[in-house]
Amino acid sequence: MLLIVSSAVTSANAQQRNQSKAQPKPERVINKLNLIANHYGKRKGQIFSVNKNPNTGLIESSERVVHFTIDPFDEDADPAMAVLPQDFMHDEPLSYQILHIMPGSTQKFSLNAVASTTNSKYYHIRTKNSEEMWFMACKNPDNPQLRDAYAIVWEDEDDEQGYTSGTVYMITSLRPDIYEKEMETSKKVFKIEGRVDANIKDSLYNIYIADSRDALDAVGDDDYVTCVPVVNKRFEYQTELVRPMAGRLRCIFPDGQLCSTWIDLNFVPGKTYYITVHDGSYDVSEFDDPLVEEPDSLPQSSALWEPSPQVRLQFEAKAAAIQANTKAIKSTYATLETWMKIGSLTGTDNYFAQIIRLNKELDVKIQDMIKLLKTMEVPASQESERAMAIGSIYREQLKFFTEQNQGFTEMYKQVGVLTKAAQKTQKYVNKLTEKYMAEMSKMMDIYTNELIK
Repeated sequence: MLLIVSSAVTSANAQQRNQSKAQPKPERVINKLNLIANHYGKRKGQIFSVNKNPNTGLIESSERVVHFTIDPFDEDADPAMAVLPQDFMHDEPLSYQILHIMPGSTQKFSLNAVASTTNSKYYHIRTKNSEEMWFMACKNPDNPQLRDAYAIVWEDEDDEQGYTSGTVYMITSLRPDIYEKEMETSKKVFKIEGRVDANIKDSLYNIYIADSRDALDAVGDDDYVTCVPVVNKRFEYQTELVRPMAGRLRCIFPDGQLCSTWIDLNFVPGKTYYITVHDGSYDVSEFDDPLVEEPDSLPQSSALWEPSPQVRLQFEAKAAAIQANTKAIKSTYATLETWMKIGSLTGTDNYFAQIIRLNKELDVKIQDMIKLLKTMEVPASQESERAMAIGSIYREQLKFFTEQNQGFTEMYKQVGVLTKAAQKTQKYVNKLTEKYMAEMSKMMDIYTNELIK
């Protein structure tokens, strides 16, 4: 039944970026944040520090935190803030993460800056629902092990003067994926470390994961979990697992074609596979963490999803209704694209109102399907599978909400400042995103607790 639900949403296409060129800095964002900090910054409470390696002279970490207040009667005040969206979206291609949170959202945001394994600092950047925030993270151009983070958060004061108060953050620290990798425990981490022969022209490897062998065989070619590149004849993949899974490794040739053969593996927490790829064959050796025991076999397909014909019809009807809602939302966004091409959203308020209405209906229909899942009678031993199924529904719908948010990003690029109706719609989509994220986390906690039992 999850396949029926999943068909109602689309997944984002994997993107490949050329890493061979030096990483340029987001100069437009840097210049704007420096302008605000220098022109409107308060001396009180400012933080500035730079830490360098004494042997190499290279920066290991830095921070600049400046609180600012903008007088609305300052003639330079409006231009300084009004074009912030354009500044961030102009430099967005240089980043690997960008985030915009509008006033009214309940989402808070903190940044963990790690200078070493013994030195880290949390910056609580967005702490109020009334604040607006832009955040961008980029790979440091001088040291790829570092992350440059740029953020600005502000709110309009509730007084007659109309002052704008906020804080600028410019922080360099270790890249999170690097220090998290160093700190991870081997008990839950599954790894593949691979290399290919000199005459092999593989460029990428698709990783597929499923609950069982039967489920893995039903996975489509494009339904991979991630795609890892071959760099200097080597590739690597790792993930944290709470239980054994069925996995598959399949290469993609430089022309984009999938290899007709592949290798299936048991993805087990604590296991590391060392794989050498030859022309048409694989050499595989294994290392098992001594604290982790591998089961005799992987779980087979669950019998949970074999409802009565009457219940099956209910599922199919609900899935069809969800699919219809999703198509209607996408169609409305497609209509808005015509307006975006002329660089204006004037006269589109009714389309944004329709998107809100359709998303509300979609939310009701998804909750209705989840209610049916929760009322199904299943053995106690399969409660974890039920929680996983519900969590998967939330996860798939989160992809669709993310897709909608990406649509607003495109609007910023093409028309600049959004209309009030567009901002209201984006707030509602963000609200649904937060709701589904919380519910998905709740289901994953239930799933984990059931496994422990």
